[in-house]
Amino acid sequence: MKISNYLLVFVLAFMSMGSCKDQAKTNEVTALYQCPMKCEGEKTYSESKSCPVCKMDLLALAQPSALLEEPFRIPETSIFNLTTKWNTEEDETISLIDLKGKPLVMVMIYTTCKAACPRLVADMRNIEKQIPEVKQEDLQYVLISIDPETDTPKRLKEFAIENQMDGKQWTFLQGSVSAVREFANVLAVKYKQISPMDFSHSNIISVFNPKGELVHQQEGLGVDNIETVDHILELLK
Repeated sequence: MKISNYLLVFVLAFMSMGSCKDQAKTNEVTALYQCPMKCEGEKTYSESKSCPVCKMDLLALAQPSALLEEPFRIPETSIFNLTTKWNTEEDETISLIDLKGKPLVMVMIYTTCKAACPRLVADMRNIEKQIPEVKQEDLQYVLISIDPETDTPKRLKEFAIENQMDGKQWTFLQGSVSAVREFANVLAVKYKQISPMDFSHSNIISVFNPKGELVHQQEGLGVDNIETVDHILELLK
């Protein structure tokens, strides 16, 4: 399903309120120089000159990759602008921005669901099977509970093991009621509690790029997910 113009406008308006673009700072890369004979051991200099011991010209060292990487900037439409905290199935507390750097495949479910959610889980597993094994570590599958009172980190861990989704590429999240509602609004996922243990909800799988921008949504159960897989593979190139 293509992302509707309405959803794009909503996300733009929502994210602009919490934009963090002014927080990005440019790292200054400073070259380091060292004597090729290491007369002074590992001592380095910030400018090119001669070694004070042997008088040979200092050589520029390879700069650490961390210094060369472009600083991460959060786009205005990124889900990483959301500052709410979440608990993982490993009982760790994270923010959504901790998931940056990899394409994300996300779905909202709850573990006591007996109808739609098992099929959504099967769809996620089916998508995983179509991704080459060598690319699996470059992708993150995220399942967010819409029933945070029942789906504690312990319960989410049990669910992950039961469904063979406890590998590193799988992440389960439990948030506050308000955090879940906020995120559901961003994804245009509608849900409503109809009994103490039952919810009606949208069946949507969302794909985000490594910067947290929504690039594709798949709606329905057991649908042909070739378009979703194609979007994921494009992000993994």
